[in-house]
Amino acid sequence: VQLQAFGGGLVQAGGSLRLSCAASGRTWSIYSMGWFRQAPGKEREFVASVTWSSGSTSYADSVKGRFTISRDNAKNTVYLQMNSLKREDTATYYCATQLVRTTRYEYWGPGTLVTVSS
Repeated sequence: VQLQAFGGGLVQAGGSLRLSCAASGRTWSIYSMGWFRQAPGKEREFVASVTWSSGSTSYADSVKGRFTISRDNAKNTVYLQMNSLKREDTATYYCATQLVRTTRYEYWGPGTLVTVSS
């Protein structure tokens, strides 16, 4: 599975951005797609995920109520709508996919940088 993320950029605190991640290749075997982020000097952390078939979602506590993950199965694309952005949301955001009958995210996109200014 190949992943390509789009939509990063510079935004002021309180603003919004929408990230997109398009999957190609073995898309029929996708179980879940997720967004992760890594801020400078910090470890990568989970942000949100969506189960491909049911649409069930999960969020990190730090983004609940502000971020929304969604997917378009027909386009093999997952979105992350980010509202009320804070400076601490500044990070490189990565999309990743977990395939069926696996237990971890194995395929990762190259990342897109989100910078939130004060």
